[in-house]
Amino acid sequence: METKRQEKISKLLQQDLAEIIQMELRHVTRGAMVTITKVHVTPDLSVAKTYLSLFATNDKEALLENIKKHGREIRGKLGNRVRHQLRVVPELRFFLDDSLDYIDNIDSLLEEEN
Repeated sequence: METKRQEKISKLLQQDLAEIIQMELRHVTRGAMVTITKVHVTPDLSVAKTYLSLFATNDKEALLENIKKHGREIRGKLGNRVRHQLRVVPELRFFLDDSLDYIDNIDSLLEEEN
């Protein structure tokens, strides 16, 4: 269960990370559409688990690795944006959010039954 502060920081990070990745890091995403679906912050606010949904790309794992490689650059840009709200910028950990793929799979299985 997240505290109110964790929830507020998660939403702030989600919004800023989305803007950074979509607007400032187009060279990293290579034309793919990247959506930040969730951000979970640890209770000590030191780590932010960021879940990404990737579209318009054939190799999601390679794109995720490319984003992870540029993690320091992303964290630096995030630090410039949130420097007045947070003392320490959390360490960013990126994960692939496959919940939409899971939903599509369930839908296709249900259609096969009918």
